[in-house]
Amino acid sequence: MSKIQQSIDEFIFHCEYEKNLSLKTLKAYKIDLKQFLSHENIENLSIQEVDKNILKFYIKHLFECSFKEKTIKRKLATLKAFFNYLEFDEQIVVNPFRKIRVSIKEPKRLPQTLNMREIKKLLVYIYKAKNTIDIGKYSYKAIVRDILILELLFATGMRVSEISNLKLLDIDMKSYIIKVIGKGDKERSIHICDSEIKTILKEYLKLFNHSEDKKEFLFINRLGQHISEQSIRFMVKKYQKKAGLEKHITPHMFRHTFATMLLEEGVDIRYIQHLLGHASIATTQIYTQVNLKHQKKIIANKHPRRNLQFLE
Repeated sequence: MSKIQQSIDEFIFHCEYEKNLSLKTLKAYKIDLKQFLSHENIENLSIQEVDKNILKFYIKHLFECSFKEKTIKRKLATLKAFFNYLEFDEQIVVNPFRKIRVSIKEPKRLPQTLNMREIKKLLVYIYKAKNTIDIGKYSYKAIVRDILILELLFATGMRVSEISNLKLLDIDMKSYIIKVIGKGDKERSIHICDSEIKTILKEYLKLFNHSEDKKEFLFINRLGQHISEQSIRFMVKKYQKKAGLEKHITPHMFRHTFATMLLEEGVDIRYIQHLLGHASIATTQIYTQVNLKHQKKIIANKHPRRNLQFLE
């Protein structure tokens, strides 16, 4: 094992057991550091040999790989955390990131959303498909599970990772409240209010006959293993095509749609912030940039100019 790999292992240990970071963050750290280690034989260097010039060339390499700005910022944040640890642990004298200034601006893109026609078309298709399948077949159980996932994505605005990692104990069937563990292990609660979603939830739990272990994942496959985030993405794409929707739909678009539609209905942005689990209101404010169709409706119906009348 190279010395730099040993330092990485110590850093991961520090993050897992001393800082108690989430599994998702640890996974990202491991991926980012492995990529850094494999670049230009960095693994053969000592940690003291990694200077600002090596970091500059690595940043250039990340841009040449056509990573999105957000991804590059995350990978550099991982490296900064790693070198901060090394400096604090006195494995290096000075963090090389102190010798460079990196400013990566992300392009401001409006979130992609679905309209009600598209959502209705998707849900109508999958509910009709459910009615054509024999209840005794596993494919019936699977489509009930898929319906529940789609319904929750739209009804709660949860992230795909949050849906994937839901446990049985996170669902209170008396009050129909879902406990969601979001980024940074922050907890929030979301009510299930729609009667059809309550019905499909009850049917799903009855069909899959989960064990008594309340720590078990809510969404499982044929083998009893929990549904991965990637599986949910593939599932959404499958029904998008089968429903005849041309728009490329991702699970995250349901989250954007959830927030945008609530805002358009006049829901306070701070309540939407809580429902989405955003740490900062600034993150939620992107949804204040309403779509052009709604903007036209607002200006046409609400602008005071329409009340001005001129005497002839």
